[in-house]
Amino acid sequence: MTFQEFLNVAFSPVNTVLTVLLGLSVIYWLFTILTGLDIDVGIHSDLDADADIDVPDGHVHTPDHDPSAWMHFLKFLNLDIVPITYFLTLSLLITWLGSFYLNYFIPLPTWAGILIIFPLMIGGMLLTKIILKPLNPFFKEINHKGELSYAFLGREGRLKSSIQDDKIGMMEVFIGSDPMTLMVRSKDGSRLEHGTRVMIVDEEPEKRIYYVQKSIRY
Repeated sequence: MTFQEFLNVAFSPVNTVLTVLLGLSVIYWLFTILTGLDIDVGIHSDLDADADIDVPDGHVHTPDHDPSAWMHFLKFLNLDIVPITYFLTLSLLITWLGSFYLNYFIPLPTWAGILIIFPLMIGGMLLTKIILKPLNPFFKEINHKGELSYAFLGREGRLKSSIQDDKIGMMEVFIGSDPMTLMVRSKDGSRLEHGTRVMIVDEEPEKRIYYVQKSIRY
């Protein structure tokens, strides 16, 4: 394969978006390595008319009893253990490789190539889960799954999703410069919007759920 052939396939109508996203991922990791900074990259998904969920960079902590299908899906992919940036980058790379070589060896109409990207993405996520599974013990050691070693009561942070009544949402707090994501509920059931500054006032340690109320600033 010549360099020109590589460019033609990489930036074909089917692969251009994947190639650009992969390039941005490379830039992100280079920036992270060179600066030591971690950019907050989230997946924003409107799951219902009343609330949205923002899955931040880092680890997603899902309580075992949470009925949300989205949370169960994240847990199925081991995103309660594996940092989401690792998972997304590897999934994207696998999807790009599959689409690239498929279109190189078996040229397809543009519409067919675009349709095939979706099963390739699903296959990429499943393969990523399998590839990263042996590293789960390592990720468990370096992540913050053991929140109970920290005193969270009284800490303040920002909601990453809206919460109301018994609805479970996400809150981001910082331990030093290290971001952590906790599962939270509204203490009195009142509605707290995405982005609201809140304080942890109670907890259920066995379920890893924290109760929050709006921070009072004087």
